[in-house]
Amino acid sequence: MRRPTTLFLLTLLPLACSQQQPETVSARAPADSPAIAVQSQQPAASIGGFPETFEAGSKGAYADADENLGSGSWHFTDALIGTSEQDHKHGEHAARIRDQGRLRMNFDAGRGVRTIRISSASYGDDAPSTWELWASTDGGGRFVRLGQPVRTSGTRLVTTTFAAPGTGPLRLEIRKTDKGKNRLNIDDIGLDATGNSVASTPAKSAPAPSPKATPASRQATAIVVGRDDNMALGNPSGATSNPANATNYLLVHPQFTIGYNANRGTPTWVSWHLNRAWRGSAPRQDDFRPDLALPRGFYQVTPRSYSGSGFDKGHNCPSADRTTDLDDNSATFLMTNMIPQAPNNNQRTWSGLEEYGRTLVDRGNEIYIIMGNYGKGGTGANGLATTIDNGRVTVPKRVWKVLVVLPEGSNDLQRIAAGQARIIAVDTPNDNSISPDWHQYRVSIDAIEAATGLDLLSKLPPDVQTRLQAKVDNEQ
Repeated sequence: MRRPTTLFLLTLLPLACSQQQPETVSARAPADSPAIAVQSQQPAASIGGFPETFEAGSKGAYADADENLGSGSWHFTDALIGTSEQDHKHGEHAARIRDQGRLRMNFDAGRGVRTIRISSASYGDDAPSTWELWASTDGGGRFVRLGQPVRTSGTRLVTTTFAAPGTGPLRLEIRKTDKGKNRLNIDDIGLDATGNSVASTPAKSAPAPSPKATPASRQATAIVVGRDDNMALGNPSGATSNPANATNYLLVHPQFTIGYNANRGTPTWVSWHLNRAWRGSAPRQDDFRPDLALPRGFYQVTPRSYSGSGFDKGHNCPSADRTTDLDDNSATFLMTNMIPQAPNNNQRTWSGLEEYGRTLVDRGNEIYIIMGNYGKGGTGANGLATTIDNGRVTVPKRVWKVLVVLPEGSNDLQRIAAGQARIIAVDTPNDNSISPDWHQYRVSIDAIEAATGLDLLSKLPPDVQTRLQAKVDNEQ
């Protein structure tokens, strides 16, 4: 059992093959009415930390992180606090978002919000980009889009006004939704109630219930603490973002993190977090496509690479684990998230495991999941094969997954170390004659580490790893 890098397995059970209901919005959310865009000067002052001006922030990198601002704690994904002359802002600071980044409140604003005002502009001389405002009235469990997408254009901050979805507690998320490389600035987020701005009320997350003490019927009402780090348990292979490291390249998407092997044309491992904050009603996109985030010079696997091979394009992070919005679901169809998987392995055995995981999430749990593969040579619908796509994509011999399941809450690493988590490790043959019952393939994490050379759960103390990784799950 290696102990180098820090990692820990997240156990998610969403299914890449299940169909989702059409995307919907709350009947109270004015999703069909256009937002009102007006040119803005400095918004009027208000109480309770709003408007959020980002002047209290100092986050200078795009990496995922929480940032304490004047209104409360916000989570930044592919976003930072911009202070340069190219950042268009009122004052000294504004948020800057790139790629498909996000800004999300980690707290609920007070009751009584009637309207929401947000100023935006293109960063520097960048071309226009698009963003959307999403809102949750249940502490981050489910988000709905407010109004219509907003298209930034030019360097002058323009304020867009949205109607709030009711007057109860409110949590906001701003999502950059276009797929271009253009950046945008967000500044001066105001909340108003009948003409007066509303005070924020950052709330502490409720303590996580014990898995044994809390019935499943009550776990379903547990507080969702938000979207946690997809690689919170560590980097299993010590992957890096150096393009010269083609066999162990670290590829980070907002929806999951990948240790990619360009020589095999598949991920070595994929790590993600699953809870109800990742679940919604966005429909399955089925838009399989190359991953343009790979460095230039890496071979681009395409959907055609799998044509006629007898193997499924098998998701690592499943489609059904990412259904909050269309962008999240679409990301799961990037070919860097795929392996050549025997159809019965993918559609029966793996599907059953993924569905089981989502059932646990629906009962109020969250899961840290890591999935991977190893070896060479699997048996698909056309028989045994070691590679496809003229040798460019390796067919794995074995497919494995680790799930770390615990009740929704905070301080996850501490709770796992304290014995509050259930660890499920599964290692299956990539063979079409596989049993549909995934329970038959449960192993210890130690066994997976020995077979792969990876270091799983590495962010946990060594003594905790020793204790947890030797166990084989036997719950039904």
